[in-house]
Amino acid sequence: MTRVLIIGLGAAVHVGAHLLSAAQSLGAEADLLDVTSAYAAPRWLAQINWRLRGHRPTHLDTFSDQVLRRCAEYQPQVVIVTGIIPPSAAALDALRAQGIRCVNYLTDDPWNRQHHTPWFFAALPHYAHIYSPRTSNLDDLAQAGCSASYLPFAYNPAVHYVEAPPPAVAAQYQCDVLFYGGADADRFPAIEALIRAGFQVHLYGGYWDRSVNTRAAYRGIADAQTLRWAVAGARVTLCLVRRANRDGHVMRTFEAPALGACLLAEDTAEHRDLLGDTVPYFDSTDSLIVQTRKLIDQPATRADYRRRALERITGGGHTYTDRLRAILSDLA
Repeated sequence: MTRVLIIGLGAAVHVGAHLLSAAQSLGAEADLLDVTSAYAAPRWLAQINWRLRGHRPTHLDTFSDQVLRRCAEYQPQVVIVTGIIPPSAAALDALRAQGIRCVNYLTDDPWNRQHHTPWFFAALPHYAHIYSPRTSNLDDLAQAGCSASYLPFAYNPAVHYVEAPPPAVAAQYQCDVLFYGGADADRFPAIEALIRAGFQVHLYGGYWDRSVNTRAAYRGIADAQTLRWAVAGARVTLCLVRRANRDGHVMRTFEAPALGACLLAEDTAEHRDLLGDTVPYFDSTDSLIVQTRKLIDQPATRADYRRRALERITGGGHTYTDRLRAILSDLA
């Protein structure tokens, strides 16, 4: 039986937690080492390390040593790191020398200028393999000396399922359009266009309250249950990629259909491949408005899209258990 150590964030909405749940569903022995402590520091010190030292975690070396100690105690065969986070290149080399296979499920694009991290670029070639949920950076990873392949995001059936809010609070979740995710600069034009067009928009995620144009639509940071209720209350759930991340799809590509959303997706090749004709697409702010208005005016069409997307995503092959099984099969 493979023993797996996952390094990532342990909160229920993060990939690290989803992979831990997946390992448990496979009957594998698994544990998660939460990376939060690597970044814990007074605000001024964290800002110096982030802004002036290449997005360096304040406790990069200390946390890397913690990884080595945890592996010495736990003796995993496989370490799965989720994204642009420690351990360091030196720690990865030390683990490889012990016969431990270290892979990275690269949740963000390290060539995104917002994530540019010299210490992580130094670590990249020291992984046994990189699994990227975007096809756009596979050539870059190869040129950086990495063994890499495409592995899409997924959904977690223990978290992403249809759940209506209790009747007493249902009204507060009702809206025309829901978007959950961070307030990236390239997402504002779509959201602002929807608001100007008169749609009732609800926004969950970081920083939407910092703009006067979106502040009234801001509903805070959603935990897993709030997200289920928000999707149930929305007529349409919007799926925007992160262009600075060179995304072809995102986590909500799988999560939202599993939550029962009528998903309106940004038109990309990956979305077309993953979702087929089970969702409508848009490729401009004009087509976004047109498609949204059609969906709002046609309840039966929305219900049909909900049903077909739910069936496609939950019909097999798209859980984090499937993704982890693929990783462990590669490493067998």
